[in-house]
Amino acid sequence: MGDGSIARARRGVFTLQIVNDARYSDLNREIAETIKRVKPGASPCLRGGQGAIRVEARWKHWPCVFPQHGPGRKHLRKIELTEWRREIVARYPEQLLRGLFHSDGCRVTNWASKPGREKRYHYVRYQFSNQSDDIRKILTAALDLLGIAWRQSRRDTIAVSRKEGVAALDGFVGPKS
Repeated sequence: MGDGSIARARRGVFTLQIVNDARYSDLNREIAETIKRVKPGASPCLRGGQGAIRVEARWKHWPCVFPQHGPGRKHLRKIELTEWRREIVARYPEQLLRGLFHSDGCRVTNWASKPGREKRYHYVRYQFSNQSDDIRKILTAALDLLGIAWRQSRRDTIAVSRKEGVAALDGFVGPKS
């Protein structure tokens, strides 16, 4: 999914706002459909902007669904899954990974060379970058649930480079569309 936030509106109501690139019309529709599944009576608004779509929905209980919401920078706040959320992730780790990679990740063709050889070889890998240690831990725990090998290529980056791991992610992450 895209980048989101929760804003306080009038009379104790909150507005969930998710901003995503306008080029991904299928993904934007999926965001609106997911909001309807979480709050069945919702009628999400899709508002256009300069190359971006903002999906909005109002509800008093968004802070209950997203308890990690709060003031300050996300990567400085504690973000953890409560027991009922861990149970959902255990049942649906693919959907969590898909959302995380679509939000803060990418599928790229990387290159490497073997020591002493000038020839490069290319391979596909998934990369996920986020400043929050907690969010990276949630991602790697879901990868571990599925037996997908990963490594931390930089302090804030997780990479999946092995062919079988990339093939598994290709099966459910898929391209943004």
